[in-house]
Amino acid sequence: MDRSGIICAGNWIVDIVHEIGQWPRESALVRIRRQSQDIGGGAANVIAALSKLATGLPLWPMGAVGNDDQGRYVLQRCREMGLSDALMRVKAATATAHTHVMSVPGQTRTFFYHGGANDALTDDDFPPEMFAQTPARIFYLGYPMLLAGLDKVTADGTTGVARVLSRARAAGVMTCVDLVSTEDPNFAESVGRALPYIDYLILNEIEAALATGRPLAAAGEIPSDVDLESMGRALIDAGVGHAVVLHTPEKVLWSDKSGNQTWAKTKPLAAEKVVSPLGAGDAFCAGLLFAIHEGLTLDRSLSLANATARASLKGITACDAIPSFKELENDVSQSEKTWLTS
Repeated sequence: MDRSGIICAGNWIVDIVHEIGQWPRESALVRIRRQSQDIGGGAANVIAALSKLATGLPLWPMGAVGNDDQGRYVLQRCREMGLSDALMRVKAATATAHTHVMSVPGQTRTFFYHGGANDALTDDDFPPEMFAQTPARIFYLGYPMLLAGLDKVTADGTTGVARVLSRARAAGVMTCVDLVSTEDPNFAESVGRALPYIDYLILNEIEAALATGRPLAAAGEIPSDVDLESMGRALIDAGVGHAVVLHTPEKVLWSDKSGNQTWAKTKPLAAEKVVSPLGAGDAFCAGLLFAIHEGLTLDRSLSLANATARASLKGITACDAIPSFKELENDVSQSEKTWLTS
């Protein structure tokens, strides 16, 4: 099969953002000044960013929603992006995953998350024939450790995530996984079971520490380059098939199976131009997925990923400020400089 396109599977969440004036005292009441709603989660944000890039690649959303108004909202948003919902599952017995975000402008946001249909996904929802029949080149999964039904280590010593990725690989589909930071005590064990079935692993410095069982850095601190390189090598040694891409706010580390470790600095966006950091990591992932799909050079791939993430910072939602790939490519060619060091 001449494969082309990307399946974006995993988390589909309805984010309901409540703007409030201040956080209330216990048992007190506070008025909601403004309310907005949009889709969120790894799969939703990545496929939305890829759609905004307008590359022409076939894109397939995959995941689960409930048989409720929020589930219908998710499916409608997919159709608005011109995407088929044929691979989306409807879990009639549970609610669509959703998050109530309490936002105090200029201060902080607090998240109340219900896993709902995301937690109800199992490997039965990803049959081998689906991978054989869908001509995608890449299967992206985000986020393990926020997919309860797939994350559990079962009696045979594997996980649903590992089984799904194994099926994709067996069908000749490249696998890319993006992690999320959670406080699950089984993080390293659960992720570790899946590593041998992952071609590209994308994660931040917190997730790298959790996945390798290393101590977390103090709040606001980034591990040293030596420590980050050590974690990258450890994840490759644990089975990642091609590369580990470890991103921090200031730089990105590429560690691959050949033993190469390459650093790329990011080009910062002026603070006054940052509207919201929400979804910047997902935008980075989307740019990188397109680059991997197209076989771009390493420096071009990291430049594109960084430029996509930087563009996302200019918008209120995770994806609304991302331009087309053609526009972004012009920006990369004219002004993006990625400094690479071995």
